[in-house]
Amino acid sequence: MAGHHSRETTKNMKLVEQMLKGEDLALSRLISLAENDSPQLPEIMKLISPHLGKAHRIGITGPPGAGKSTLADKLTGLMRKQGLTIGIVAVDPSSPFTGGSVLGDRIRMQQHYLDEGVFIRSMATRGSMGGLSHTAGSVIKLLDAAGKDIVMVETIGVGQGEVDIMQKVDTVVVIQCPESGDVIQTMKAGLFEIADIFVVNKADHPDADKLVRDIQGMIQLREPDWWDIPVVTTEAVNDVNIDELYELIKAHQRALGETDQLSQRRQQQRRFEFIEAVEHRLTCRLLKAIEQDKQLSGYLEKVERGELDSYSAAAEIIQSGSLLADLLRQ
Repeated sequence: MAGHHSRETTKNMKLVEQMLKGEDLALSRLISLAENDSPQLPEIMKLISPHLGKAHRIGITGPPGAGKSTLADKLTGLMRKQGLTIGIVAVDPSSPFTGGSVLGDRIRMQQHYLDEGVFIRSMATRGSMGGLSHTAGSVIKLLDAAGKDIVMVETIGVGQGEVDIMQKVDTVVVIQCPESGDVIQTMKAGLFEIADIFVVNKADHPDADKLVRDIQGMIQLREPDWWDIPVVTTEAVNDVNIDELYELIKAHQRALGETDQLSQRRQQQRRFEFIEAVEHRLTCRLLKAIEQDKQLSGYLEKVERGELDSYSAAAEIIQSGSLLADLLRQ
């Protein structure tokens, strides 16, 4: 067993070394390990930690049909003209059969697919309701450590619940379009709280100006903050105002660096990541224990039969120190 662990450690170190030298195949393999939640992942994250923090991480979010993919594609083209290297995480719906991504990177960002300066990886949400799977943070870190200047994360677009993105990136770009229905209602509970930049896409639509005014009105109701949230109109399909949007992204990056906001944001992200990692591992252990432990499976059977409510069952398990101790020792 010890020999196997030693071989895996050597293999991981070699993959990380190859990735740091710019080998995309090694990066792909490490990302696959992260996506599959490999037992080797903590070791890999430890190996890359000294190489983190150089990339500017940008999140592109908003409801389905707002034009996120097209906008990300145009931004990528603009960044490449400036010689920047880019890692793109395109989050897709999970397949109900395999848990894998449905759309895939081959039908996104087609013009950049053969560009060596652009690394594209599609990821499944794997059931996450916040728009990102719990492994997305590890993938973003791998792209950062691999030396990408920009890491761009385009989320699936699940409306107001899509707030996970702010715990993973430095700049959140929220895209809306006049065709999205009652946009202000959908944004109140979630997206308005996380936006660093608002984009009204499909600006040639007759209702675009009204949408801009509505968003600006909502922004004015917020308490003054260190950053004045701008609203920019674009026509991504026609390449209109993409340069203006990119200038705003760079302005936000500069503002983060000139204040202590970047360090604060990264600190909050590390805290969130720690809690998320502990929660995920405990959940996995709990599910495994329910399958193997007669006492835990007994609670589940009682809940399923309606003999015991789920809250009381959970309270009894938590109050039972021996059950929790066994779970933590696994």
